[in-house]
Amino acid sequence: MAKDRKPDDARPTGGATRSGGGNPNRARAGGKGGRTRPPTAVVANAQKRPWGLIAGALAVVVFAAAVIGYAVVQVNEANANKVEAVDEIAGVETYEYEGGNHVVTSVDYSESPPVGGEHDGVWADCTGTVYEVDIRHENAVHSLEHGGVWVTYNPDEVSDAEIETLAELVEGVNGRMMSPYVGLDSPISIQSWGKQLKVDTADDERLEQFADLLTFKAGEFPEPGATCERPDFLADPVVADTPSATTPDEGDAPVDGSATEGGESNG
Repeated sequence: MAKDRKPDDARPTGGATRSGGGNPNRARAGGKGGRTRPPTAVVANAQKRPWGLIAGALAVVVFAAAVIGYAVVQVNEANANKVEAVDEIAGVETYEYEGGNHVVTSVDYSESPPVGGEHDGVWADCTGTVYEVDIRHENAVHSLEHGGVWVTYNPDEVSDAEIETLAELVEGVNGRMMSPYVGLDSPISIQSWGKQLKVDTADDERLEQFADLLTFKAGEFPEPGATCERPDFLADPVVADTPSATTPDEGDAPVDGSATEGGESNG
């Protein structure tokens, strides 16, 4: 007699499979032993930029660029005003003087102010000196012979402000001197050995061009290497139209290119 067959409890019925039964592991999805969600990716915060340092560096760069730009502009402006030859300066008069004898007497000069010829044995200090008196012209000419530039002005026609402007061109610059010149036929006159320029105002750019070009300019004066220092004259300037303070032994000596005076060649 055949035995009754027991249903196989381990094998699910087809209906159970269709109805959502089946693999018991699916019923525990998300539970222990089932699939788990992947871990959420954690994005690290970007490192903070040192904005303070960056801003400071940019400020330094901008400032440096501004300083350099300003310097370039100043140099360009200065170069734009420079000249390379006397004939580039309008109005300059040129006279031929080879040198002059030393004299103790007054000299009747052809030009006023004078630019060459006989002169006193002592030169006027021309180390950026601003005189408040009309210095003796014979001493001033000797300074021109040493390569100096002499700025003169008519005290009756030039204002105090213009005198200050002229002084800025001279003061502290070796090879230059300045003084009032009574009776000058123009407000301002600037001269070197054999060269002269007369202008109406102290802000005329030709004054600076003349001074920059001809102060100690090689080949333009008879005594290269001679000094502009003269402490005794600086301390006690000799005034125009007064007797020479030079002794006869110092004056009346011809300039021959080899004589020495006070330790300086071609005195």
